[in-house]
Amino acid sequence: MTSFYLLLFLVFFNIASSESKLTVDYYKKTCPRLQDIIRQVVTDKQIVSSTTASATLRLFFHDCAVNGCDASILISSNSFNTAERDAEINLSLPGDGFEVVTRAKTALELECPGIVSCADILALAARDLVTMVGGPYYNVRLGRKDGFVSKASEAEAALARPTMPLNQIIKIFQSRGLNTQEMVALSGAHTIGFTHCKEFSQRLFNFSKKSDSDPTLYPKYAEGLRKLCENYTKDPTMSAFNDVMTPNKFDNMYYQNLQKGLGLLASDQAMAVDKRTKPYVDLYAANQTAFFQAFARAIEKVSVYQVKTGRKGEVRHRCDAFNSLKT
Repeated sequence: MTSFYLLLFLVFFNIASSESKLTVDYYKKTCPRLQDIIRQVVTDKQIVSSTTASATLRLFFHDCAVNGCDASILISSNSFNTAERDAEINLSLPGDGFEVVTRAKTALELECPGIVSCADILALAARDLVTMVGGPYYNVRLGRKDGFVSKASEAEAALARPTMPLNQIIKIFQSRGLNTQEMVALSGAHTIGFTHCKEFSQRLFNFSKKSDSDPTLYPKYAEGLRKLCENYTKDPTMSAFNDVMTPNKFDNMYYQNLQKGLGLLASDQAMAVDKRTKPYVDLYAANQTAFFQAFARAIEKVSVYQVKTGRKGEVRHRCDAFNSLKT
């Protein structure tokens, strides 16, 4: 029993010590213009491509969900390894997210070479873009190192899918130390961005013997989605906005949509009726400030999940490749 408690202490001590090495002013002396450079890069990219914010935020979530926030999602596959980004579940990640991180890394390597990790760049870029499209500002502690591992098989096992039952999704979040309220708040990220038709097509076509479409969908919304996605099998790039009302604005409209049967994903719509999640959906639908505060707290918690510090990681020269070839 004594050895068990010692092991438990060491686990929590390692988590706490990794987080304690992160500070908001980590690069104050080594790369003082870091924040300005990233802000300029993301602003320029968002102006050109309005989907950059949602793409980068989704990229950040998918990175942190697999072995922590360590930029493993950015690694390209090679002859010896199929990386996370090429997992089936990640193939739909928009290129804008990858591109904005690459641009920021290039600019920072010119300013302060070998100093800023790709993991920190992704975390900062996601925060700045959320704020830029109307969302809350939150602190991002810095000092993450880039991970040494990126495997597609680990991504497939770790990430939640929109077709999963809500019970399973809640358990996935709980396994990362996130409670049900935090899960609902983080799901509000779907207030921006889009989803490919194949991810929700089962709600639109041949849903059941009694109904062609999911009856929890508002009928006219379902009809519009069927028309939009009728050729999705021939054109897999066909997609719909997650928030049909204000697709490019980070606000609480997503929750109001769920109350009206305008939730695009089945897993999202389920939150509006499940007794464990409905109170939070209703709260955030009525109170945007409450949503923003909860989202900020939850994403700060996500951003330090299983971070690598010290010798447990590296600062990559390029975000898409380990500094040494991994076989």
